[in-house]
Amino acid sequence: MTVSYVHCIQPLRVSSKTHLCFSGGRCREDRRKSSCLVFASASKSDVNLILQSKVEVLLDSVKWDDKGLAVAIAQNVDTGAILMQGFTNRDALATTISSRKATFYSRSRSTLWTKGETSKNFINVHDIFLDCDRDSIIYLGKPDGPTCHTGSETCYYTSIFDHLKDQEVEGNRLALTTLYSLESTISQRKAELAAPENGKPSWTKRLLLDDNLLCSKIREEADELCRTLEENEDKSRTASEMADVLYHAIVLLTLKNVKAEEVLEVLRQRFSKSGIEEKRSRKPKK
Repeated sequence: MTVSYVHCIQPLRVSSKTHLCFSGGRCREDRRKSSCLVFASASKSDVNLILQSKVEVLLDSVKWDDKGLAVAIAQNVDTGAILMQGFTNRDALATTISSRKATFYSRSRSTLWTKGETSKNFINVHDIFLDCDRDSIIYLGKPDGPTCHTGSETCYYTSIFDHLKDQEVEGNRLALTTLYSLESTISQRKAELAAPENGKPSWTKRLLLDDNLLCSKIREEADELCRTLEENEDKSRTASEMADVLYHAIVLLTLKNVKAEEVLEVLRQRFSKSGIEEKRSRKPKK
């Protein structure tokens, strides 16, 4: 039987939890002459054809618009921040599945482009999600650097509500969720300490200036959190005490120049490990 071949992409990994990883080999050109993924050598052709068929069924299930496109949104796997929005087609999605790099379709250039191919600020995709209508896609991944061409961490940094309130729009206020808004505010307080006139007094600044006070508060709040369990207090009390622990812990992280994102990344990397094994693997304290 005559078989035609097209360029193939490798490896294939559908998500960080599904390791369908293959190298080498070729794949047959199907009737669409697109979205061809690499699937190992001829000796594993049966398995590879099944996997290729699954990917093709997935691509068929997407509700592409009349131009063969769908919205693709890149989201930070650790912070939840929306990094950017673009468009994808069959080939771009297939490339993202196989390369694990966020890939889009450029409408202006009529070609595929991988985020970071010029700047090297790739978005490393850990998983891909379709919405309920299957016409919008999320690339859940970890960026190597700033996503926006302006150098901003994300492409979303202009507040509409600031405009509506007639406030001066700085154009650099990132769209932050609650935890990261708190971290940003604490970082601002730290920056103010270095200014000649460091603004109005605040509890955060007191903590930043007094290591002993800060550590004593973290221990105090952690103890109060534990007492909500030991004394069977209401869950709202538990939430309140945990908020105190988080706040004081983020002040300490700020002093140590550690971002909350770094902590969440450590937690994510532990997901697939036994807690007992993880503790054994830690380097002993010097």
